[in-house]
Amino acid sequence: MVGAPGAVDAPGDGSGADLTTRRQWFLPSAVAAEFDPDRVTGRTGRHKRTVRDWLVDFACFFVAVFLGLVISDEVANNPTLSEGLIALDHLLGALACAAVWTRRRWPVGFAAAMLVISLVSNTAGGAALVAYFTLAVHRPWKYPAWFGGAAVALMIPFYAWRPDPDLPYVVSIVLTTLLTATAIAWGMFVRSRRQLLLALRDRARRAENEAALRAEKAQQLAREAIAREMHDVLAHRLTLLSVHAGALEFRPDAPGAEIARAAGVIRESAHEALQDLRQVIGVLRGGDTDASGRPQPTLSALDALVAESRDADMKVVLDLRVPDPEAVPAAIGRTAYRIAQEGLTNARKHAPGAEVTVTVAGAPGEGLTLSVRNPPPPGDVPDVPGSGQGLIGLTERASLAGGRLTHGGGPDGSFTVDAWLPWP
Repeated sequence: MVGAPGAVDAPGDGSGADLTTRRQWFLPSAVAAEFDPDRVTGRTGRHKRTVRDWLVDFACFFVAVFLGLVISDEVANNPTLSEGLIALDHLLGALACAAVWTRRRWPVGFAAAMLVISLVSNTAGGAALVAYFTLAVHRPWKYPAWFGGAAVALMIPFYAWRPDPDLPYVVSIVLTTLLTATAIAWGMFVRSRRQLLLALRDRARRAENEAALRAEKAQQLAREAIAREMHDVLAHRLTLLSVHAGALEFRPDAPGAEIARAAGVIRESAHEALQDLRQVIGVLRGGDTDASGRPQPTLSALDALVAESRDADMKVVLDLRVPDPEAVPAAIGRTAYRIAQEGLTNARKHAPGAEVTVTVAGAPGEGLTLSVRNPPPPGDVPDVPGSGQGLIGLTERASLAGGRLTHGGGPDGSFTVDAWLPWP
């Protein structure tokens, strides 16, 4: 329902449903039932008639009566017919007009009855045309084709038996054929329009479903992107927090300088984690930089990553064979940085105290190779929680970038992560 300018119908007020119902009043019941399956009523499962159906039924009834009255006058003035045959013709014509109200329920039966009655009653001709029209609307084309052909074929002996006193024999047959063909053609046109409307409705429904699926897929991809970025960005910082907090827990008698240093690393890691979290939120909102302007790390930030790991008491050897890391495309450099970051994080968790070697090499046209390798841990490995999804996410990230990533452990307990990324 339309209200004042700017007014919005309150949710659940039923105005939208009422408007839809009123629009369906002017649709055929068969079409309206497709939009609203609840319109099916009764144990027979028939569709409830709409306002349009009642109007069309009345129109068909009046057409049948009007044509019947016109033809009945000609029958009454036909000198070749007896009074009993004229009375029978009029009676059958009246019954045929009354039977028009059953045309929706039994279109085939109604058409068959009119085909038989037309052999005896001229007055039923209007009802017969309505029957053929109804059959063409509600049944496939082969039904009206057979009935129409049979009606025309039966008119040949009928007009030979009961010739029209005002029209020649051939003209009577041609006129009957044209009227029958017109009724069937009009009915087939109405049926095709209904089928077109239903086809458009199905196409719109499929388009809505596909749009919903695309939106759901986009939401799923967004969630995956959030999870991947959160893991890649925060796992490194939180691992530092866990390692140094564990050192403080198990060494309460450590020198004050060492405790202060560990506390400083924890504070700095927490600060960096908050900065990275803000950065991830900014990226997911639609850009490579957040509101503070902090850029996404690329290959040129690998030295800072290694220095940060060394400050956390890791033994890291960096073998950077790329003359100009700034020349590496940003997307590829960012992926390489994340792979190195995850490799160092895993080495810190699963091989503490081992020397980690990070090797990066490549050139334009050849691709960028990156390897993170650590030997077996020299001592006991503390229990540091992890999601177990880091390498899976890295493999997916490398695949999305057009590269590949492999990882695995050696027989001596070492572990290696190897990646190749395209560098056009």
